[in-house]
Amino acid sequence: MKPIQVGLLGAGTVGSGTFKVLLRNQEEIKRRAGRGIEITMVADLDQARAREVAGEGVRVVADARDVIANPDIDIVIELIGGYGVAKQLVLEAIAAGKHVVTANKALLAVHGTEIFAAAHAKGVMVAFEAAVAGGIPIIKALREGLTANSIQWLAGIINGTTNFILSEMRDKGLDFGTVLKEAQRLGYAEADPTFDIEGVDAGHKVTLMSAIAFGIPVQFDKAHIEGITKLAAQDIKYAEQLGYRIKLLGITKRTAQGVELRVHPSLVPSKRLLANVEGAMNAVVVHGDAVGTTLYYGKGAGSEPTASAVIADLVDITRLHTADAAHRVPHLAFHPDAMSDLKVLPMAEVVTSYYLRLRVADQAGVLAKVTGLLATAGISIDAVLQREADEVGGEGSTQTDLIILTHDAREGTVNDVLAELQALPTVLQPIVRIRKEELS
Repeated sequence: MKPIQVGLLGAGTVGSGTFKVLLRNQEEIKRRAGRGIEITMVADLDQARAREVAGEGVRVVADARDVIANPDIDIVIELIGGYGVAKQLVLEAIAAGKHVVTANKALLAVHGTEIFAAAHAKGVMVAFEAAVAGGIPIIKALREGLTANSIQWLAGIINGTTNFILSEMRDKGLDFGTVLKEAQRLGYAEADPTFDIEGVDAGHKVTLMSAIAFGIPVQFDKAHIEGITKLAAQDIKYAEQLGYRIKLLGITKRTAQGVELRVHPSLVPSKRLLANVEGAMNAVVVHGDAVGTTLYYGKGAGSEPTASAVIADLVDITRLHTADAAHRVPHLAFHPDAMSDLKVLPMAEVVTSYYLRLRVADQAGVLAKVTGLLATAGISIDAVLQREADEVGGEGSTQTDLIILTHDAREGTVNDVLAELQALPTVLQPIVRIRKEELS
């Protein structure tokens, strides 16, 4: 059978890896797909780079629309990134009857509803395994492997840059700014790391996973997102002393009130597998009612790991290329006419537990006042750790740190009591609040 022909938009790191892996494993891929898969056309503004990546026999152009207009191209791989021109090109490829493979989590998290609807109407596939957690097949697991389950929650370390920074902060006792510079020097962080360190990248990814897990539309605008820029080395140290590690988690949960969708630093018990994911690695924990808790771990970025996911999508599309569109796996796992209207909860309605650190005056009655206000608000305490004043501020210090772990409480209630605590004259600095996830 004639090989399926693929057009590639963007010949950067992932595009280069896709060529390498396709070439190296072409015979095995052909045996799995049932026919050959060939990238026959590449569009990139840097045509010299694209020719170097593509090698002989591949047509290289500067205009991506030349690829889309080519009637011989069956599948278009979009590796341009961003919300702008990539969206237009993906919609044009769909309108031209091309299947699309993309690694663009930002595009799908923001415009996925429109893109998936266009693909459904045209009878083509949009595959996006590479958009979440690089080489880890988490989309496949959620869409197909766990299809018998009612998924209850998932939580993931889905940004390698932030996980590397947090691992280094804990191992070396350094502050955030110092470790960020080192991460940039080593190539783990971009020159402008905002999307990573502010949690936006993880927000895009957990939005997609939430939609697939619960059969809801992609709703990135309703996600609660916090990054790691305000984390202090001392909180990482205190968490360790209490038996926890701090990780930036993307979390989505099904509750009786609706769906939680959030990204923020979290205390995770040190005994949990997720707490022991180090460096730039990614991991996602999924809890289903039938299967229980499952863990997916691996490289979340990089040329060949991400290419692995791109090629897996190419193989899936090649297998299903001639299948009746109605019998393919739906883009978001649930059929479009069976999507749920479960609401995404505002953060004030989320219930979880907390780590609180208060820098307070080292004097009698402070602890009683703090715990009294928490009790009045109905927030019960799991543990209290009070540091010696000398340890916090040096010899003769009149200040100390009070660390409190709470049981589950509603976020809005916690916000109110934190405002009361902050107003106390004996509370000397802004209160640090980090959410705690037991993941049990």
